[in-house]
Order: sequence, then structure tokens, then C-alpha cells
Amino acid sequence: MNPYLEIMIRSIGAFALMMMITRTLGKATIAQMTYHDFVAAITLGGITANFAFNLKVNVWHLLVALVTFSGVAFILLVFVLKSRTFRRWISGQPAVLVQDGKILEHNMKKLRMTLDSLNQELREKNIFNIEEVEYAVLELNGKVSALLKKEYLPVTRKDLGLKGHKQEFPTELIMDGNVVEDNLKYGDVSQAWLMSQLEKRRLSIEEVSYAVKGTNGQFYCDLYQDGVSDPIDEA
Repeated sequence: MNPYLEIMIRSIGAFALMMMITRTLGKATIAQMTYHDFVAAITLGGITANFAFNLKVNVWHLLVALVTFSGVAFILLVFVLKSRTFRRWISGQPAVLVQDGKILEHNMKKLRMTLDSLNQELREKNIFNIEEVEYAVLELNGKVSALLKKEYLPVTRKDLGLKGHKQEFPTELIMDGNVVEDNLKYGDVSQAWLMSQLEKRRLSIEEVSYAVKGTNGQFYCDLYQDGVSDPIDEA
């Protein structure tokens, strides 16, 4: 077989395998990568890369290695979900960086984390003054969570004694000019209601790029023809 064609076939196969493995391990693994997830991702990536272009290595040997390591990662994931002790041992546990407004230098030193890194994490949360922080915790996924001191907390409707309306989960009704039938079925929205909203605006489905029933129950839609006289195009 032509080596270039073989590499293309193996690359497509490697991509398909990684998609299957990723779906098996679950979305939580991607969003909340811990120590063993990081190790698994690096190793699986290395094996998959060899599977894609290393023609000197037997395909079946790579497949066995890939399936075996994926199985180990999945078994570890099951144990992590079932045992808190095992989860703390293999994934670690959150670490306090700021307590009662005081920076815990000893914990930061153990974690090999600098003040620059801590300040960067806080700035990403729109906290530019570390003196505003009551508690800061380094989570298992490497992100920092912070609790502001009382005087810096934002005012809520409850603080002001205001009652709010019940909010709903937004339901996407039209996307790319097509009605999302599943959302109509499970989102407690009828086809008649959608059409009535479009008729009020004298619109057809084909004219709508995106439409959603928002958290407040209001209908919002964006048209293909935006009517902007001088659109900015820097993409």
C-alpha cells in the first residue's frame, strides 16, 4: 500500500478511536481534568500519534496498547466515582490558598504556586485586589475558586427585598434556519406558539438564523439579513 494512503487511513482510524474513547470516559473527564486524567490524556495521545503515522510499529500492537490503557483509565474512573478515599488518593483534594484574608504561603510553596499565578487566576475572575478575598481554593482541575469578603460581595435581589420571577432554561427553537424539533418536543414549546411568534414579526423560518425562548420566557430571534448598514468584518 502507498505509505501516504496508509498514513491517511491510520490517522482517520486513530481519530475515530479517540472519539470513541473520549465519549466512553465521559464529559466530566474533559471538563475536570485531574492528575490521572492528565496522565491518561498524554499517554493516549502518544499511542494514538504512533498509531497514526508510525508505520514501523505493528497496528495490532498499538491497538492492544490503546484498548488496554483506555480500559485502565475507565476502571480508575469507576473507582474514583465509587470511593471517596480512592478519589482523594488518586486525584488529590482541593487546597486552601487564602484563609480569612491571609495568604497561606506554606500551602502555595507545597503546590509550587507563585503569587503571580494566584493573582492571574484572581484577575480572570475580575478580582484585581487580593485584599478583597476572604477564601481562595485551588480545585482539583487546577482552577482557583474565590469567596470575596462581605463588604465586596455583589448585592442580590434578596438583599434588596425584591422578588423575582421564576427563570426557565433557555430553549433553542431555530438554528441555522431549521426548527430544532427535539427542543419543541421536550422544551414544552408548541409549533403553534413558535409560528405565532414569527407571524407577529412577519417572518418565515427560512429568514431566521437563530431563535430561542429565553430564561424569562421571551422570544428572541436573529435574522440572516441583519440590516446593518456598515457591518464590521474582521474575521
